[in-house]
Amino acid sequence: MASRIPVSRLSGSLTSRAPAFRSLSSAFLLPRMYSQATPVPTSTSGKAACENAKREAALPNPDPASDSQSAALVNAYAPFMVATYSRPPPVFVRGEGSYIWDIENRKYLDFTAGIAVNALGHCDPEFSKLVAQQAKTLVHCSNLYYSPWIGALSKLLVEKTLEAGCMHDASSVFVCNSGTEANEAAIKFARKVGKVLDPTREKYEFVSFHGSFHGRTMGSLSATPNPKYQDPFSPMVPGFKYGTYNDIEGIDDLVTEATCGVIIEPIQGEGGVNVASPNFLIALAKRCRQVGAVLIYDEIQCGLSRTGTFWAHGALPAEAHPDILTTAKALANGFPIGATIVNHHVAGKIKVGDHGTTFGGNPLACRLAHYVVSRLAERELQEQVSAKGAAFVRGFRQLQSKYPSLITEVRGRGLLLGLQLTSDPTPIVAAARERGLLIITAGTNTLRFVPSLTISEEEIQEGLHILDEAIEANTL
Repeated sequence: MASRIPVSRLSGSLTSRAPAFRSLSSAFLLPRMYSQATPVPTSTSGKAACENAKREAALPNPDPASDSQSAALVNAYAPFMVATYSRPPPVFVRGEGSYIWDIENRKYLDFTAGIAVNALGHCDPEFSKLVAQQAKTLVHCSNLYYSPWIGALSKLLVEKTLEAGCMHDASSVFVCNSGTEANEAAIKFARKVGKVLDPTREKYEFVSFHGSFHGRTMGSLSATPNPKYQDPFSPMVPGFKYGTYNDIEGIDDLVTEATCGVIIEPIQGEGGVNVASPNFLIALAKRCRQVGAVLIYDEIQCGLSRTGTFWAHGALPAEAHPDILTTAKALANGFPIGATIVNHHVAGKIKVGDHGTTFGGNPLACRLAHYVVSRLAERELQEQVSAKGAAFVRGFRQLQSKYPSLITEVRGRGLLLGLQLTSDPTPIVAAARERGLLIITAGTNTLRFVPSLTISEEEIQEGLHILDEAIEANTL
């Protein structure tokens, strides 16, 4: 079993190997103000200060203190940032493979991969080389003109999808900048198909499912039936209906002749790592064909080999394949890009001027995505993902046996996995972070694990050991 990251490895380990990090780190150094200095302990504060010192000495990566360089940077810049996120104290400045370092030069094992984004790990060498090459060649020229890489990426996505036995009638691609934009395009395309099929314009309703997350722009948000996300911005776009995930009996009443499109995640990520049953997806697809509704698979988080197949729906029969498939996240390993893959049925109804994007499909993003897709489509990588997922599950089962009152279920597939807990996982997330492991949550009381697909067996075992420690620290 791997040991925790020792303190001795943290001091100087990064700067000795990376001169560039030293210059980057110094660029963010801010003068320490007297108001940030640690006060001299008084008789009443001395005990607390002593306890805090003991705590920090016992942890490999204690969260930066209020008088740290991290806190100084946050305090200097936070007032200028719209407060849309609640972030923990560390400030990250460099990554390599499955590890990431903060500005205090402390090393963390990353089981989040930028929320399923850095599929090839942080700063993949070839990826980094291509960034520099293309940035010196051509970054942007607008979609008013042809450029080679958007066409090459579109062709590659279609070819690799077909080769993998997925979406058997995939034909063409719309390239954009993000997952929510990919879903917005899918929603618009489905609405357009509905109007072509029914000139009375009565075929406009859209179906999505409880527990889903499709994005934060208004169309995608309207397909995300979570009051936490919708209520501050209501009313939503008209015409959206919501069903129960995996409820086969409710499909016929939910999807009707008025339905133009149905969007679903084969595995819900943000909703708690919930897996759609094959029978449910087969029944849903059959109903969509019966009423002429466009079936959309949102594989933004679960696609691109994260589950061990190129697309998460890869094991389904052809009759359950989607008319539209959306992707983003891992598509360019962290560089912003999204894509909407459509079949001939949809593509034939979209005309010039129906949709567009300023930045989407730019040469830099598309060249990077072309490289990433080529790597992620490799069968050997997919087999390794399945094996690594099995290693995680074995470790999770052991933890479940050790903490049966806390861990009730292990869900997911490949390297999209969730641990269902009986209580709020936030303290465990914090305890893991302070021991050198980054993990995130999903749904209700669910720990989510989405590491890079290139993570090693040793790193998996190291992380499981730290996770065990973090759980133990919160169950004493």
